[in-house]
Parts: sequence; structure tokens; C-alpha cells
Amino acid sequence: MSGARRRKPVSPAVVPVTASGYPERMSTDATPTSAVAPPHVTPRSPESLRARLLALDSRAFEAVAARHWPGGDRVLPRLSRSANHGLLWFGTAAAMAATGSPRARRAAAHGVASLALASAAINTLGKRSVRRPRPLLDAVPLIRQLKRQPITTSFPSGHSASAAAFATGVALESGAWGAAVAPVAGAVALSRVYTGVHFPGDVLVGAALGAGAAFAVRGLVSARKPRTRTPGRTRADAPALPGGEGLVVIAESAAGERIEALREALPLAEFVVCDATELPAELEKAADRARAVGVCGNDTAVNVAAAVALRHALPLAVLPGGASERFAYEIDAEEARDVCRAVETGSAVAVAAERLRMGGRDVDVEGGGAVLTVYRPGGAA
Repeated sequence: MSGARRRKPVSPAVVPVTASGYPERMSTDATPTSAVAPPHVTPRSPESLRARLLALDSRAFEAVAARHWPGGDRVLPRLSRSANHGLLWFGTAAAMAATGSPRARRAAAHGVASLALASAAINTLGKRSVRRPRPLLDAVPLIRQLKRQPITTSFPSGHSASAAAFATGVALESGAWGAAVAPVAGAVALSRVYTGVHFPGDVLVGAALGAGAAFAVRGLVSARKPRTRTPGRTRADAPALPGGEGLVVIAESAAGERIEALREALPLAEFVVCDATELPAELEKAADRARAVGVCGNDTAVNVAAAVALRHALPLAVLPGGASERFAYEIDAEEARDVCRAVETGSAVAVAAERLRMGGRDVDVEGGGAVLTVYRPGGAA
């Protein structure tokens, strides 16, 4: 109708919103309305977690760069360079082997094998899988920086992997040598951050991979072969011989410098040095005047000495001195100083002869049930 009054259009209500784009909650005086659902919160993405870890790693690197250790500026860069290409560890292994200790030689071999596996894994897989750039050197004092900067990627640290692999491999064979090597390995790992060539995360992951390589070597190629655990090997009674008094040691001339070391350790013992062909006769003579018989030689010499000791019912001291020392290995008497201590304290074990094999041959004795008394550190096997 033309005379009807027109209704004014109603403008839409303007709802105030927050800065985040969601409607503001109405005051309690206003008419109640349906609640507005909060936005859905998604969990942090892997990219966000990775960014947080990288940021934390960078802050740790900057903290190390800002820290000054007395003497570190002179020592750590040189130590880091000495570990290039594993030279520090190869030299350490050579020094350990030069001691002549069978346990030290095995520890050195295990350490080098672990280092080789870790280095191969890092250089072929680790460096190529994660191409992380090296840290910027702006925060690292110039005196710490290496003269020749590495050109490979940063993650993981090869130096730290090699250090941890060698130290762990050594420690798995010899706790004493491992304790001596571990501080040097730790200093090498620290030097890689201190000189600015690695982030702390690179070092930690590299060290973990190196330790894993050492355990892998132990599992794949057991550095400590299975021992012959013979029934009846228990603690035995043997005379304590302070200074070696009453002990006659028959030593092969091939033992060389080890004989002199044994003379110093057992000054009251009698030593007879002879060729391998004279060994059986000298052992028989020694058995007539000795309270205990000792032998310093390889497994063949030990085989002969064991037969003589059994026939004369004398305890036997096996003093390592040959290239093949299987028997000493099986009874855990490879270290001469430990055996000398067992002689002085009377620590010994009983070994059933019919189950004993040395040098690939059975001990040649008559009768069954014979038991050989052998000086051994610790008493029982």
C-alpha cells in the first residue's frame, strides 16, 4: 500500500572481537548467550621441536665460547689437532702394547678396532645424512680458533666419536687403562666445542655413537674369548712365599726382559734361564728342591711344567713370558705382577687336569682325578 509506513532496515549487530579474531566474552550483566568454543590446540610439530633443540644447542655453544678456562687456550687447541686422523689414539695404543702386558695389548687392539668402526660409520653415514653447517666463529676468541678449519659438515663430531670409541673399547678390556684414557678422551671432546668447530650437540651424539661402536666390536669380535670354565676349579691351599722364597722359576731365554722384571718382583726366588730343549730336565731338577715351581714361557713350556708339578704334587706359578699364553689367559693370570702377588699371599685355585687343555693339547699325566694347584690372583676363578 502506498500509504503504509516503511520500516527502517535493521543494521546487523556489531560484535566486538579480540585481537586474535575471536569474539569477546560478554559481561555477566549481558543476556547469556551460547559459549564460544576455544580454538583447537595442535601439538608441537617435529619442526618446532627441532628448532627448539637447535636454539638450545646454539645457546650452549655461545656459553662455552664466553667461558674462559685457565690454560685451555694453550692446551685444548693443540690437543684437538693431535687427535686429527686418530693419530693421538694410535700413538696411545702403541704405547700400551709396548708395555708387554697381554691385557694392555688386548685393550689397545679393542680400542683401535672400535675407533675404526666409529670413524667409518661417521664419515660414510653420519656426515652425509645430516648436513649441518659449522658454527660461526664470531663469539670464539681468535686464540682458540684452529689454524686450519675443517671443511666437512658439523654433525656429528668425528673426533668425539673416535675418542669415545677408543676409550670405551679400552675400558671394556681393562678398567685401569680405561680410567687413564677417559680424561684425555673427554678433553678432546671438549676441545671441539672450545675451539668453535662443533656445537655441543654434535659432540654428545658423536660420543654416543663412538661408545656404541665399542660395544658393537665387543659383540661381533669378542676381544675376550670364552674361557674354559672347568668343574672343580675352586680355591686351593698353597704356601705363601714372601719375596718368592722357596719358588724355583724355570724361564725360557726367549722371555728376555720379562725375566729381569720378575727378579725384581720376587727377589728371593731362584731363577734358571734355559733353552726350550733344556726345559723338561731343569723342571725335574727344580721339583726336587722347591716348595713351588714357576715357569716363564709360552704354552708349550707351561704344558711341560704342569705335568712336572702334578707328578711332584707342587703348586705351579705361571708367569707370562711367551707369544702364546692361552693357559694364563684362561685362569686370568696374564699380569705378572698379579701372579707375583698371589705367590706371596698364597692365593691359588685347583684345576682338574683331565679337563685342562693348554697349547691345544691335554696335559700328559697318568691317572684320573689329578688336580693342579695354580697360583692365581683373587683365589677362586
